[in-house]
Amino acid sequence: MGSVRALPPHGIVTDPSWERERTALLGRKISGLGLTVRGSRVERLVEALYAELAAHGIAFHPPVYLSDQWGCPDGTPIIAVPFYLVDPKLERIEAEMSAGIEDDVEAMRYLRHECGHAINYAFCLYERPEWRSTFGPFSRPYRERYRADPFSREYVRHILGWYAQKHPDEDFAETFAVWLTPNRDWRSEYAGWPALTKLEYVDRVMQEIGSRTPAAPAPAEDDLPVEAMHYTLAEHYAESDESVPIQDPRQFDRDLRGIFVAAADAPQGEPAKWFIHRHYREIVSRIAYWTGESPSIVRSLLDHLAGRSEELDLRVGSLEASTLIELTAFGTAVVMNYRHTRTLGRTAGARRGVGAE
Repeated sequence: MGSVRALPPHGIVTDPSWERERTALLGRKISGLGLTVRGSRVERLVEALYAELAAHGIAFHPPVYLSDQWGCPDGTPIIAVPFYLVDPKLERIEAEMSAGIEDDVEAMRYLRHECGHAINYAFCLYERPEWRSTFGPFSRPYRERYRADPFSREYVRHILGWYAQKHPDEDFAETFAVWLTPNRDWRSEYAGWPALTKLEYVDRVMQEIGSRTPAAPAPAEDDLPVEAMHYTLAEHYAESDESVPIQDPRQFDRDLRGIFVAAADAPQGEPAKWFIHRHYREIVSRIAYWTGESPSIVRSLLDHLAGRSEELDLRVGSLEASTLIELTAFGTAVVMNYRHTRTLGRTAGARRGVGAE
């Protein structure tokens, strides 16, 4: 495994006592932290999910276990929830290491999505001819990097950027999540859209299977329950610390000169590096959200841009808001192009879901 950054990302200031506690936690094995859903924020969220299922007449409540990310093991009707959500200190570290932490609203979106996968697997809906004619063949190759059509009305919109277009299984999970969401008038929201046919299919099928309660197994070792995470918290973050492959540090110098200005032209302007650090988390979270790329990829790009801005002695001009918009738009374009010019295979038995990338 690679190395993990010893200090929080740029723009985050912490006190010495937290740094000591943080360092100690990073050195501990996740399996030895004694993490449990019981009595945690996750337990409350899961209870809310089960209440939503009951309100829709669905008796099957998929079991939830702690793992490294959101997901649902292929073919297994159980839901994986990130381990850090059960401990405030781990949430703080996650927020420092990534683009932030899921609030309750976002976490419920993810739970509903993963629940859609679990329902699909529990009742083998994907084997039904009508399911295949509505969503497509379940056997279609599953690709982590996919090209979406933002103008399509064939799919619902629930989480991330056009995530339903990734695979028929994701299409169903997203459609189910929209259908399950309380107080969401999906008939009016998707009136005139082909996606409405998918929502109506889910509505019919849930009425059919609602009273059934199929069995659900406990997570296997390959499903990576928290008890099987026999590595340190630092190693967990190092493992996911991808970076963009910048072979020549001058690669984006011309772009940076177009976004910022030379120090000679704005001697009183804020150094571009400080500006990037000040908006660091905001930029990372927005680019990661809209591109569907991992925060570590976005961070690596932003770290490079900050470093080069310092080397070039660039400053912020008079229009700070437009500079932030242009920097975010540029970063999004770079990440999207990077995302679509590389391929990444998928191994059998992996988890599907919003965090399984």
